[in-house]
Amino acid sequence: EKLPISEACNAYDFGQMVNAVNTTKDKAACAELLTVTEPKKLPALMSNKLEGEIFLIFIQSMEYYLVGKDPGLVYQHLFYLSKAERFKVVLALLSKTEKEQVQHLFAVLAKKQSNQYSLEELESLKKVYEL
Repeated sequence: EKLPISEACNAYDFGQMVNAVNTTKDKAACAELLTVTEPKKLPALMSNKLEGEIFLIFIQSMEYYLVGKDPGLVYQHLFYLSKAERFKVVLALLSKTEKEQVQHLFAVLAKKQSNQYSLEELESLKKVYEL
């Protein structure tokens, strides 16, 4: 059964959708959620709910479904995700394998061209992700 995904107007609704996506590990639905969510709203919508599992499903969904179609959107989401509460805590708790997944997404972004980010901006963001 396909998860109902729509643009969330508040942190509670967003949290409900994120939890559903995380419970089912539905990366396609997660990608859809990220597509309908304005990147700059991500920190407010995440509130203080960012956790490792959620962070990773975001990364995987962006890699599998979004980076090929819209690398600019992926860059924007990575940028604003780094502004979310608990980002540094989640980053510190990532395993080596999980960090490699993030590194791989950045590598794919570096190969893609987008007018929404320069390679310098991408390198700068990589430092924020401690890569």
